Amino acid sequence: MDKIVVKGARENNLKNIDIVLPKNKLIVMTGVSGSGKSSLAFDTIFAEGQRRYVESLSAYARQFIGGVEKPDVDSIEGLSPSISIDQKTTNKNPRSTVGTITEIYDFLRLLLARIGVPYCPNHKVPIKSQSIEEMTNKIMELEEGTKLEILSPIVHGEKGTHKDLFEDLRAKGFSRVRVNGEVLSLEEEITLEKNKKDNIEVVVDRVVVREDERSRIFESIETSTNLANGKVLFSIIGGEEILMSENYACIHCNYSIPELEPRIFSFNSPYGACPDCKGLGTKLKISEDLVLPDKTKSLNQFALLGYTIDNNTHFTTISAVCEKYGIDMDMPVKDIPKEKLNILLYGSKEPVEIKYIAKNGNVRYTCDFFEGAITNLERRHLETTSAWTREWLETFMIEMDCGTCHGKRLQESVLSIYINGKNIYDLTTMSIKELRDFLRSLKLTKEQENISRLLLTEIDNRLSFLVNVGLEYLTLERRAGTLSGGESQRIRLATQIGSKLSGVLYVLDEPSIGLHQRDNERLIRSLQEMRDLGNTLIVVEHDEDTMRAADYLVEIGPGAGTNGGNVVAVGTPKEVMENDSSLTGKYLSGKEKIEVPKKRRKGNGLYLEVLKAEEHNLKKINVKFPLGKFICVTGVSGSGKSSLVNEILYKSVANHVYKTKDIPGKCKEVKGLENIDKVIMISQDAIGRTPRSNPATYVGVFDDIRDLYANTKESKMHGYDKGRFSFNVKGGRCEACWGDGVKKIEMHFLPDVYVPCDVCHGNRYNRETLDIKFKGKNISDVLNMRVEEAQSFFENVPRIKRKIDVLMDVGLSYITLGQSAPTLSGGEAGRVKLAKELQKKATGKSLFILDEPTTGLHSEDIKKLLSILNRIVDNGDTVVVIEHNLDVIKVADYIIDLGPEGGIGGGTIVATGTPEEIAKNEKSYTGEWLKKYLKKGC
Repeated sequence: MDKIVVKGARENNLKNIDIVLPKNKLIVMTGVSGSGKSSLAFDTIFAEGQRRYVESLSAYARQFIGGVEKPDVDSIEGLSPSISIDQKTTNKNPRSTVGTITEIYDFLRLLLARIGVPYCPNHKVPIKSQSIEEMTNKIMELEEGTKLEILSPIVHGEKGTHKDLFEDLRAKGFSRVRVNGEVLSLEEEITLEKNKKDNIEVVVDRVVVREDERSRIFESIETSTNLANGKVLFSIIGGEEILMSENYACIHCNYSIPELEPRIFSFNSPYGACPDCKGLGTKLKISEDLVLPDKTKSLNQFALLGYTIDNNTHFTTISAVCEKYGIDMDMPVKDIPKEKLNILLYGSKEPVEIKYIAKNGNVRYTCDFFEGAITNLERRHLETTSAWTREWLETFMIEMDCGTCHGKRLQESVLSIYINGKNIYDLTTMSIKELRDFLRSLKLTKEQENISRLLLTEIDNRLSFLVNVGLEYLTLERRAGTLSGGESQRIRLATQIGSKLSGVLYVLDEPSIGLHQRDNERLIRSLQEMRDLGNTLIVVEHDEDTMRAADYLVEIGPGAGTNGGNVVAVGTPKEVMENDSSLTGKYLSGKEKIEVPKKRRKGNGLYLEVLKAEEHNLKKINVKFPLGKFICVTGVSGSGKSSLVNEILYKSVANHVYKTKDIPGKCKEVKGLENIDKVIMISQDAIGRTPRSNPATYVGVFDDIRDLYANTKESKMHGYDKGRFSFNVKGGRCEACWGDGVKKIEMHFLPDVYVPCDVCHGNRYNRETLDIKFKGKNISDVLNMRVEEAQSFFENVPRIKRKIDVLMDVGLSYITLGQSAPTLSGGEAGRVKLAKELQKKATGKSLFILDEPTTGLHSEDIKKLLSILNRIVDNGDTVVVIEHNLDVIKVADYIIDLGPEGGIGGGTIVATGTPEEIAKNEKSYTGEWLKKYLKKGC
């Protein structure tokens, strides 16, 4: 069957729709936010494909996976095995990296194990293993008649008397040992000092090099290597010593490593991981900046946090230390000499006499070394068994590179194994493109080429797939948890391209997110390549280029929520553009458009200025952000936008305004902070991670709704107060599920599963609370209302309606007030945050920072969003947006374009100015694409 036939789809807001989709085609589903496209693509088509796959498994396998609920659909015919590639699968495990999730790191481990060359870290010379045959041959090359002692090193740098060892050697028939260079007879009692580190070798044989003795020399070496676990010392009588080993060993020192195998290159294995940080590469350390956040204060003004000097014991201790070292406790901390401040933070080198006076008048004297405030906090973090104390102490800690491996995660011996001068960590710190170029230009011996040919081909293919989906700027050591949803999705997409499966149905969720228009063409080619292998691709997408490249376009709508759920238009992009009822078609054809503003704002003449920014790949750039304007920060993926805006600008302003403990990204200074009195970050992060969090609680409207219900006649008769209508406290909530409406079933090694509560059936409240009604609706009914329903329901309650109006303004008419936070997309969560901030009064000195706010938005939704952002700027505030969408970029007052490339090739300012000025800059990739939009006047 060459079609997928869906009949009677009713999942979520779908209106019993029927649709026929061609197989082995690139299908794009679009429509305004909340129209039902994801309900059709993911919740219906993919969910049914997944369900059928699970049901095909044995009963034994299904017990670990659990059942998959059948979607609300009459039938789906022609369905292929389905794979979903969405944006909610980013692994937050600190051990998960780009290299591990793409499996490229596994291939690199195997490559290093097979053709890597170990070096001695002490002498920087290559080391290699030798067989017993090779050792014998080397001995036979010595001048005939040379006298040798063959020694087996069995103790190196260990303390003890080693009596048991000597007894064992006597029992085995050995007669001599060499202890610290002196040959001793085992026939006599050997007494060693307990606390002295000793080096002990067994003298296996004394031989004279002669051809007729070859067999005996071979056997002696074999005995030695067995005894010494592979390592042998040949002591030439009257001359130097030669070290040989069946293991990899340096001929100049006692350094050796075990046989090369893939597991020693893994930072998740004890064989390769740094013993100090256990392969994490980082450790939590107390930060001096967090325990001394305001260095203009003195010690008497409690400048030192964590080590609380309002505690009587601590205050007495600090006072004694200050008295001994002449530190003025009324002096601002910034004026205390560094060496004296270090004593307070890290401890004294001399004992300090301290007089403690208890509340009852008892006096106690001590004389001991002062531990230091930071040293004290770090010790307590290690020793405490209290989860609360540990969590509190971690508020003064930052993640820092491990002092042993310096963030490299691996043991020194592993990092001393090279291919063409690069160890495995060096390879993982290269960008994807650099690594591919390096491996293609490897200089190998004929033997190494034969061994590594298949491995290098496999690695090259995977790296090329990542380049083709616009991720050439990433490094393999990049933590998975730091990836954006779009980056994570494209990595999984590259992995699927590499698998070269055919006959599969792939369902993708906006793969173009976070991708510059320059790189979009490569992504589209990758999707077409997957299609050409004989697969069907259903892509939920709003990107214009992707829609134009589709074989088949499906628009769901026409509106959101209850106004959506219908098939508005289907066909080729051309056919959809000719369909007058299609909103998407109108935007594609140019009948509808987001207008270019007739003039750009001049701003208020003030600036925020970042000096010498060098966080991540930023190259000590100076950047001015003019205030009172709509600013767009643009550039190809990985060019440094997030490093500049999120890490440096936002954290610096937040530190200044709110005294937060976040440490800003690396820069010399941020000027103009006095011009900002409020900063708001609108990111794609969830508004909460449990079912208790929802839009109503986040924007604060639920407090007003509870007040309303508490003031009804029935509530007052029963004596119910506002707390009765909270699902977070005892009283009115359902105690079976503690007000969650669902119960969490822990699946141990599988993700937790949430099922509806069988007592309240998902209503969250007990029966008595649900009996209280306003206009015929109880509190649970209100939480289940869509925003647009709630707007009309509360039209005569101004305090509530005003907050709901803002949710409508940001395009969230279709979500329910009580919708569980984890079910909101990143774009929806961002708009809920924006709605919360829009309720507050404009100050004219506020800074709004938005990170790709157009995620998940149709052009019609973007038009609504832009009107809100323009309203903010018209009130005198400043908006800074990180964005790739050209409809947003073209309406900006000022653009900061970073690049020119991603990763190491980025981090510089390519161009600044108005959209018209950027479009004239030939060095700007953004300008190149912007020029086309400005020419169209769209």
